Amino acid sequence: MTTPHPPTLRFAPSPNGYLHLGHAYSALQNERVAHKLGGQLLVRIENIDLDRCRRDFEAAIFEDLAWLGIAWQEPVRRQSEHFSDYACALEDLTDRGLLYPCFCSRTDVARKVDGARDWPRDPDGAPLYPGTCKQMSADERAQRLAAGQHAALRINMDEALSVAGMLLGWREYGEEDEARDVTAEPALWGDAVIGRRDIPTSYHIAVVVDDHLQGITDVVRGQDLFNATSLHRLLQALLGLEAPNYRHHKLLRDKGGEKLSKSTRAKAIRSLRNEGVSALELRRRLGFA
Repeated sequence: MTTPHPPTLRFAPSPNGYLHLGHAYSALQNERVAHKLGGQLLVRIENIDLDRCRRDFEAAIFEDLAWLGIAWQEPVRRQSEHFSDYACALEDLTDRGLLYPCFCSRTDVARKVDGARDWPRDPDGAPLYPGTCKQMSADERAQRLAAGQHAALRINMDEALSVAGMLLGWREYGEEDEARDVTAEPALWGDAVIGRRDIPTSYHIAVVVDDHLQGITDVVRGQDLFNATSLHRLLQALLGLEAPNYRHHKLLRDKGGEKLSKSTRAKAIRSLRNEGVSALELRRRLGFA
């Protein structure tokens, strides 16, 4: 008889800077839901960007989480140690004709669509890929790859949808545990990059593979990733992976209405700690007394 997998959640920061209040809110939401479900919380270090991610930032993540009183299960999964897992998934999708190499840079794409009126954009605001390399012959692709040209891997969205089917969705839970069924709309992303040219994976394929391998049953993350879930559901369907439940929580914003982020230099948790703010006070401030 198979033992059912316990409810399993994960807090998955990138060590490219110090954690701020937005990270603390997300980590505490994960802790709260794990406790409510009687499950366990994992920490995953999403460090596929080897140029920007640093071990001292990783150490600071553990220090800040421990200071907040958050406990997690060991071992911690570091994405940089599992590129082979992502390569297997990419190879599978490529062999099935669902991915194709793309030699275009962002600048190339911008030039291609420049001047086109009302060019469609993805949910993040980037122009949809115009399909330049999709039309390339197999011989030319092979020649360019043999010559050492680096290529990203883009999903052939039309082909992927024909394989996975159009009726994709997920169960979304609100912060009060009210549930609703959401219809996925992966086509909004067009032929998105699934394997980057500079890194042998992408956020999208790595997170889908990791959630499967770690047995994640419930994903708690920010509302800014809600639309990406459509693309993740498509990849899960193509790879034969079970979909977790999702909870996309509100984002903390600054006085100007911008979401807290490292790029906008949101105040770090460790800075608040150095100013004398206690962990209990910070929890109360964020609504986790």
